[in-house]
Amino acid sequence: MQKQHLNLAEQDRISLENLVQNRSLTVKIQQRIEALLALDSGKSYKEVCHQVSMTYISIREIRNKYITRKEGSDAMAFLSDKPRSGRPIGISGEERAKITALACSQVPDGHIRWTLRLLADKVVEMGICEHLSYVYAGEILKKMN
Repeated sequence: MQKQHLNLAEQDRISLENLVQNRSLTVKIQQRIEALLALDSGKSYKEVCHQVSMTYISIREIRNKYITRKEGSDAMAFLSDKPRSGRPIGISGEERAKITALACSQVPDGHIRWTLRLLADKVVEMGICEHLSYVYAGEILKKMN
C-alpha cells in the first residue's frame, strides 16, 4: 500500500487546478502547483521529482509550507518565495555625488589629470568612504556619465 503524502482540501485543489490553467504564472509557481497536485493524487516523491523536474527537498518544503500555512492569510501565498534582502548598498548616493564632484574638481599638484587610482586614494584619504577600489570608482563615474 502506497503512502498518501498529502491530502489537499477540496477548495484548495480546485483553486490550484484553476491556477494551473491560468498560464500567466511563473515556471517556478507552476511546478510547485503541479507537485502538490501530484502528491495529492497519491504519487510518491520520486515520481513527482521526475514529473516536475524538482528535487526531493524542494517538493518536501512545498508540501510542508502547504501544511503549515496560516488559514487567515492569503491562501496561496505559500507558493511564492519571500522577498530577499540582497546585498546592502556599500556607498550611498550622497557619497557617490561627492566622488563625482571630486573627479570634476581641480587635479592635485604634480598630476596632469585624475586617474581612477588617484581618485580612489583621495576619496579614502578625505574620509568620504572607508574603502574604495579604483574599479568601483570607475563604475560610479560611468553611471554618473
